[in-house]
Amino acid sequence: MLRILQRTSRLRRAPRHLCLQSPASCTAQFLPVGSQRPPPIWGSAQLVLFSHKLHNGTDQSPAAAPERRTFSRVSEDDLAFFRKILPGRAITDPDLVESSNVDWLKSVRGSSEVLLRPQTTEEISQILRYCNSRNLAVNPQGGNTGLVGGSVPVYDEIILSTSLMNNIVSFDNISGILTCQAGCILESLSLFLEERDHIMPLDLGAKGSCQIGGNVATNAGGLRLLRYGSLHGTVLGLEVVLADGRVLDCLATLRKDNTGYDLKQLFIGSEGTLGVITAVSILCPRKPKSVNVVFLGCKTFEQLLKTFQLCRGMLGEILSAFEFLDSECMRLLNTHLKLANPISACPFYIVIETSGSDPSHDAQKLHNFLEEAITSLLVTDGTVATEESKIKALWSLRERVTEALTHEGFNYKYDISLPVERIYQLVTDTRQHLGGRAKSVMGYGHLGDGNLHLNITSPAKDPALLATIEPFVYEWTARYHGSISAEHGLGLKKRNYIYYSKSSQAVALMGHIKAMLDPKGILNPYKTLPDNLK
Repeated sequence: MLRILQRTSRLRRAPRHLCLQSPASCTAQFLPVGSQRPPPIWGSAQLVLFSHKLHNGTDQSPAAAPERRTFSRVSEDDLAFFRKILPGRAITDPDLVESSNVDWLKSVRGSSEVLLRPQTTEEISQILRYCNSRNLAVNPQGGNTGLVGGSVPVYDEIILSTSLMNNIVSFDNISGILTCQAGCILESLSLFLEERDHIMPLDLGAKGSCQIGGNVATNAGGLRLLRYGSLHGTVLGLEVVLADGRVLDCLATLRKDNTGYDLKQLFIGSEGTLGVITAVSILCPRKPKSVNVVFLGCKTFEQLLKTFQLCRGMLGEILSAFEFLDSECMRLLNTHLKLANPISACPFYIVIETSGSDPSHDAQKLHNFLEEAITSLLVTDGTVATEESKIKALWSLRERVTEALTHEGFNYKYDISLPVERIYQLVTDTRQHLGGRAKSVMGYGHLGDGNLHLNITSPAKDPALLATIEPFVYEWTARYHGSISAEHGLGLKKRNYIYYSKSSQAVALMGHIKAMLDPKGILNPYKTLPDNLK
């Protein structure tokens, strides 16, 4: 690693000690004062009226579960059918089902008594055909790493796990196209591809447990989106089982296919409400021969934005990630995970990754960028990693913020997409709006694609604090033409906030698509679409 704030003519790679340890080891619309009011996404009166209807007249939060619908309840005959087609894989032991009833944040808990673990598409087809005929609700589940309550039952829905569907079907080393079952763990796929000189086009902090089917179903973004784009572009084909058991085979391995509607796009980001993804074909890039990670500190967010502009201009085609975190995030990493700050304390930190095919070319471009950033006084301190172990150490400072937050008390999480120049303004305005009512307010995320993870903590769950946060955050986001969900989806928690980002016509059309593909509404009910959908 290297301290870069040394005005030398060449970039030195003298190691610097970096102490990293594992956890085991060691409601009104708001406008900032002095700013000009931009045109709202709706008319002001419409937005206020919608917020009033959503947040007033009831004691129940819009994120709370609605009443249970009139689905059938699982009978002994139903269990006999499941046990027949899934011998030993229809789980009813409460101790074994329990972990699948609770989301990763332990904020949503279902009461399902049945966990089904199919191994093939045909088994899922039989299950859904039967459940549709019996009007039994089904909760598709991958790695259960979601953050909006979309991956666990709300009531007693049958949990349909894809965890045993973990086979790699094929890999074409020439085209880089991988075809696999939906239950493959993202990290396992990454390891498989690395041995074949390729990488997955997405990388997530939850890669050790999330599944590719769940990634696609939620349109997960992650750390490489800046370089390789979203799954809407890299996913070439899907196999999906519809609510009535029909198998939709769109498992293409072509990069270009302009014959009719691109149906697979319907299921990317649909959160299991339109069908159950059983197989994926995805385009995988070649493994870069040269990877560098830079960790920088900035005094102001304005300097951070200017660094991003400079970075895009000078690093160009080798820039693969540009992430940021604030000093509050660093405090949590230090306090709860004992991860040391590798540079001097700063209000803002940047993680930049470059990847390319020519180490000397990449090193020269990186050197030129860093020299310009230092000369321009945009960064105050920094360190560079080129070795794999040190690269992982620097990345952990960004990837493990979510883990650190779990030790800070109750956490209110917001996954927001905004114009890049507005990203941190939401954090500062939220701090000002909340005053001393929150334990901490912090921001981090994917600056390169305009994605902010706003997190607000309190010692315990606090309805009064939540009422102050919402709808403030959503109104602020809508005012600046942002999205209330950049990559986490809507799930249970955010379904009723969809109108802050989508027009009523668009939401109504989504409802028509849902009704056409799942007329009984058995697939992942109470998720994604709002309760008042007509």
